[in-house]
Amino acid sequence: MTADWTALVVAKAPVAGLAKTRLAAGVGATRAADLAAAALLDTLAAAAGAPRRVIALTGDLDAAERADDLRAALTGWVVVPQRGEGFDERLTAAHADAGPGPVVQVGMDTPQVTADQLADVAAGLADHDAVLGRADDGGWWVLALRDPGAAEALRGVPMSTPTTHDDTLAALRAAGLDVGATVELTDVDTAADADRVAATAPHTLFSTAWLAREVASR
Repeated sequence: MTADWTALVVAKAPVAGLAKTRLAAGVGATRAADLAAAALLDTLAAAAGAPRRVIALTGDLDAAERADDLRAALTGWVVVPQRGEGFDERLTAAHADAGPGPVVQVGMDTPQVTADQLADVAAGLADHDAVLGRADDGGWWVLALRDPGAAEALRGVPMSTPTTHDDTLAALRAAGLDVGATVELTDVDTAADADRVAATAPHTLFSTAWLAREVASR
């Protein structure tokens, strides 16, 4: 088992009008940003037990929904700015900024993720150079690398497409990495996604915020 690893969260400050724009079309910009904030808080809580914790952040946290709660949750975290033009470049830079040593990277779209799932992914690095977790929309929700420098393989991989997982897997293997798998999760991008995630993870802040929205709309 890999005992010494870094949890890396790559996130956007949940600012109204900039966060969860697909959800915002149905629930409004402020409500969508609040849901994004709840999802980020859940993700930070799941990663709180990691030996080291880094967040690569873009956007103005002071303008975010639940800014005070987020700042409190980030106590003990190293906060680094995202660097690069495309998302592939920003992911590559985030891994470099989080290292040295094994890195387990997630985003903020899977509030249902648990501490045990992250620990299992980290443990997978004892047997594999990388662990990649598929999301059910064709993307991926977690990428763990034994050597964070191996994230260079992400450069040029199209992100946020229905084939991002498969394209990423191919790029990692082309770089000579042995890649393990882990559980598949749902990324929250739409109202249907939110319904599924809220139902399967009722203990989360995200679920509470989403179900409160449904009650208010009745």
